[in-house]
Amino acid sequence: MNINWFPGHMTKSLRMMDENIKLIDLLFYLLDARAPMACVNPAFGKYIEKLPIVYVLNKSDLADKNQTDKWLNKFTSDKDRAVCLNSTQTGSSKMLFRMINELCGRVIAKKNTKGVKPVLRCMVIGVPNCGKSTFINNLCGRKKAYSENRAGVTRGKQWVRISDYLEVLDTPGTLYPKIENQVYARHLAFLGSIRDEIVDKYELSLELLKELNEKYPLCLKNRYGVDTDSDPAELLARIAVKRGLLIRGGEPDIDRCGIAVIDDFRKGRLGNITLENCDENL
Repeated sequence: MNINWFPGHMTKSLRMMDENIKLIDLLFYLLDARAPMACVNPAFGKYIEKLPIVYVLNKSDLADKNQTDKWLNKFTSDKDRAVCLNSTQTGSSKMLFRMINELCGRVIAKKNTKGVKPVLRCMVIGVPNCGKSTFINNLCGRKKAYSENRAGVTRGKQWVRISDYLEVLDTPGTLYPKIENQVYARHLAFLGSIRDEIVDKYELSLELLKELNEKYPLCLKNRYGVDTDSDPAELLARIAVKRGLLIRGGEPDIDRCGIAVIDDFRKGRLGNITLENCDENL
């Protein structure tokens, strides 16, 4: 299966970022901790060259901690920092304020020298459904940015005041115009970063089962109580029978089961899983 999705509003999003980047002092670059490299958008390259970045490995509570630790090291540099975060956990983003002050120290000092009250402006960027709005609400300590667990909800920019000295620009989730790497495309689809309506959910579930069976077979066995020594189509049918997802005549309802398996992965019911190994080139 070949996956690609770049609706018109994403072109407008990139244009809006171009127009506002001159106002920004720091970037929060949100990556889903389960597939960090798939979430690295080449279209953002021109922004990350100019500004300090805090890479936020979001949804880390759903990821494999050993891999998350490796990815943190990979994204940390002299100029940039990386943190793992569960944005749904109240107060988990407090550690970021120290990083903001550290990375923007020169900007703060320059404004103080001029007698100007230092107000830092940060921009939050990332692919759809990586948790940007939830992250901003965590920073605020209350709900200010609209969020929903599906791709393409945030369509326009939202400036949010976090404190007297910090303002954050929420941006719509934006993919790359053409996804050349289909491994990354599948990972984005598994995560829900590509709108479900344009993907064959049955085929996607087979791809997911194939990958999980190679990397985390015990997660499947523990969740569904089935032997995993079969091809993905047969495995999906076994899971459907085990869960009682049947159609008339007692045949397995593979379409409904495929949707259920994808949902189980997205909500962490299969365990802590990272699709991308930091030590491998995909």
